[in-house]
Amino acid sequence: MKHANSRIIVLAAGGTGGHIFPAVALAEVLIARGYQPHLVTDHRFHQYNKTSSDGVLGTIPIHTIRAGSLGGGVLRKCKNILGIGLGVLQARRVLRQLKPLAVVGFGGYPSFPTMVAAILNGEQTIIHEQNSVLGRVNRLLARRATRIATTYEHTRMMPDAAKARVVLTGNPVRAAVCAIAQVDYPQLAEGGMMRVLVIGGSQGASVFSDVVPAAMKQLPEDVRARIRLDQQCREGELAQVREKYSAIGMQVDLAPFFVDVAARLAAAHLVICRAGASTVAELMVAGKPALLVPLPIATDNHQYYNAQAIEESGAGWVVTQSAFTPESLATKLETLMRVPHRLSEAATAMRTLSSANAAEKLADVVTAA
Repeated sequence: MKHANSRIIVLAAGGTGGHIFPAVALAEVLIARGYQPHLVTDHRFHQYNKTSSDGVLGTIPIHTIRAGSLGGGVLRKCKNILGIGLGVLQARRVLRQLKPLAVVGFGGYPSFPTMVAAILNGEQTIIHEQNSVLGRVNRLLARRATRIATTYEHTRMMPDAAKARVVLTGNPVRAAVCAIAQVDYPQLAEGGMMRVLVIGGSQGASVFSDVVPAAMKQLPEDVRARIRLDQQCREGELAQVREKYSAIGMQVDLAPFFVDVAARLAAAHLVICRAGASTVAELMVAGKPALLVPLPIATDNHQYYNAQAIEESGAGWVVTQSAFTPESLATKLETLMRVPHRLSEAATAMRTLSSANAAEKLADVVTAA
């Protein structure tokens, strides 16, 4: 059911940065082209939006529906199935009112009810996969979606029946990050300051709060004095982490969320981070070498495969969480400071992986569906 005269595009995405960021990037392009995006999401989005700096989110209509995963015990599964069913009914009502040109799903269980409703309503549907492994929700939807947009040329677990409808777009990146795509990598001078940015997803990661300060403590004082550190950490850990750095006389910039993350990314020589899809896409566009610590409990180990693709291209280094220790991090930082050309080479390799126009490509797919 293609509503040819409609300028409305519905975006279905969950309340975490990994799904919201590419939806925001697509919305920016659609608005510039004269389309009107609407976001359908679940209650978690409002918690994310409290710390978001994505101005476009304040300009588009947002519809909240029920959703639920299929994990947990029997009672929880039954409750979530009821929630999904209610979400489908709510989403069908929204779609019938809006009559969109297309419905775009960005994966994650909050997108599932909307995409099911779109399929039942006969709408044009596009799913976008940010990771190198097709997510579970997208796997369920792939056989019925009109088109499947992917970030990687080879996406694991793609159903054979869906491969003919796959189009490679890359992972859309927000305009604020795309704006630094042409900024040259800041070469690390011998004896100069190395800027390190530590980010752990939208709200930080506790493992970085434990390991990074301990690694800094192990560094020789003259080496530590040459590091300028910006670190994201959870709200409840701020005071404790700040105390750890204060005890070794190190001034750092700590925050649960950096609203100016693009500027910090532009200035960084090295990024220490997880390997979520949006983080990896932004590293590619910015051309930043990274020490990647994949989340070990990520579904289907997709963060490891994202990170592996980076390492195989010479653009960064993968460290499993079990191997991410203060000793290993201190050694790595000292090594990179002694041979800074390795950072420059990795930065060049990272930029060759970039799909800075991914949002434009995805918008082409969506408006042509």
